Amino acid sequence: MTALLTISRAGPLMSVQDNGRYGFRARGVSTSGAMDRDAHAIANALVGNDPHAAAIEFALTGGVFTADRDILIAVTGGSCPVEIAGKPVPAWESHFLKAGETLTVGSLSGAVWGYIAISGGIAISNMLGSRSTHLRTAVGGLNGKALSPGDTLPLGDSEKLSPRSLGTPYLRGHGPIAVIPGPQDDYFDENAWKTFLRQPYRATTARDRMAMVLDGPALHAFKGHDIVSDATVVGSIQVPGSGKPIVLTADGQTTGGYPKIATIASFDLSRLAQLPAGQQFLFRAISADLAEEQAVHADDRLSAAIAGLRNKED
Repeated sequence: MTALLTISRAGPLMSVQDNGRYGFRARGVSTSGAMDRDAHAIANALVGNDPHAAAIEFALTGGVFTADRDILIAVTGGSCPVEIAGKPVPAWESHFLKAGETLTVGSLSGAVWGYIAISGGIAISNMLGSRSTHLRTAVGGLNGKALSPGDTLPLGDSEKLSPRSLGTPYLRGHGPIAVIPGPQDDYFDENAWKTFLRQPYRATTARDRMAMVLDGPALHAFKGHDIVSDATVVGSIQVPGSGKPIVLTADGQTTGGYPKIATIASFDLSRLAQLPAGQQFLFRAISADLAEEQAVHADDRLSAAIAGLRNKED
């Protein structure tokens, strides 16, 4: 009989996410997947899953869960209070959750997106090669919707595992967010580029899995703020007539009619997505070649962190 995880309380935008849905953007299907790919992969590795397995993603606040079999759980994403049967346990480690015990996940500190991985993974059906939920089009996940109290999730089989720990914190840099200029960088003159790269911007509360609106000095496109719709990618920075940059994230649309001044480098997209509302940051422009090189380094660092997970006494 399939084991089940029951949700008694659910935070905002809670959904099932894996590594994403690839190969369908040309047909208008967004990539989806975890907003913070590193935190998602580490959570899965802590419970013995493939790093790309389906887990639970939540925004700002977690929820309350029970399972009908003994499982391992891990919570990552940021600092977060976690309790099992009323006993506090650390985030960024895995812990036994016995059948019938209550897992309570509180509010994130210093981050926006959190992850709850369960040994065996979430065993819902694949849709277009992924279990990820695209909320706006009701594709994938549990009936294509955000998770809510009373929902149950089927769990995959897992071998007997020992709880594991990351050992050292998985820290990210605090410098400017890297961008690659274009594809419509020529719509913006020298003054607009000076503003974009020298003035601070702030994350705002106007965000979801589709996009995040930034606050800061307005950017003027001297060639105009409307273009013939063309392809977008995850990380595209659109600039509408308001001059406020809009960063497309995991569920972002596949085409758009605003000029795109730049694209967030893949290795910095999760860091940007995790910035709390009101936090300031700067952009820095880098070449595509350097972005590719640094992306390889970022992947190597994540692989090293996962390879260095250690068993612990729970």
